[in-house]
Amino acid sequence: MLTNELEHYLNGLLKPEQIKDFTPNGLQIQGCNNITKVVTGVTASKALIERAISEQADAILVHHGYFWKNESYVIRGMKHDRIKSLLVNDINLFAYHLPLDIHPTLGNNAQLANLFNIEDVAPLELGNPLSVAMQGSFKQEWRGEDFAKLINTTLERECLHIAPPSNKAIKTIAWCSGGGQGYIELAAEQGIDAFLTGEVSEQTTHIAHEMDIHCFAAGHHATERYGIKALGEHLAKEHGLEVVFIDIDNPV
Repeated sequence: MLTNELEHYLNGLLKPEQIKDFTPNGLQIQGCNNITKVVTGVTASKALIERAISEQADAILVHHGYFWKNESYVIRGMKHDRIKSLLVNDINLFAYHLPLDIHPTLGNNAQLANLFNIEDVAPLELGNPLSVAMQGSFKQEWRGEDFAKLINTTLERECLHIAPPSNKAIKTIAWCSGGGQGYIELAAEQGIDAFLTGEVSEQTTHIAHEMDIHCFAAGHHATERYGIKALGEHLAKEHGLEVVFIDIDNPV
């Protein structure tokens, strides 16, 4: 598959033009012109690039790429080493950030909904069909401690559970993969029982306690493995590309 053909397909599938992002989406570093093998992963770290080189991949497809808003324009140090490795080995780097979070079937949030059997999925930001955070419900009620155990087993990562004073049963939930802790207050304002995300901030504990909502922080990386993996599997099925998902462990 030609590089520009793959970029055109991914852009048509993920529609990055629909949402304002903090980074360019699409082909970030140009490599060889013909792609037969793709390595997928969460972040375009040096470790992932080295694995892609050993796999003799033509392209890397990630959720976290480069050139973030407000970062330095200078290409030196860590950034130089990463980009040089890609260029010397003629490897393409494709990255899709928020467009992958929000995709209705392949996205990080959609994949989390599948993993935890969440039903009645809808945007958390009412009236915004491109809401990054989502909400839904369960068939049965969960005790907070039992849902925490389910997260630990499903994501293979011990989550942080901040229980509210009432320790109420969980029937409704809102969630946002990665660093979505800023949405917890919106979830609480809508009377939702629990909020699941990757990270927490200092104020998250106070919000959970004072607004009576369970909070589960299951790791930025752990909550964002599944969208990029699903996207790679989709490419393999639809276009016959050889795709290898490589999970570079990250405790954050």
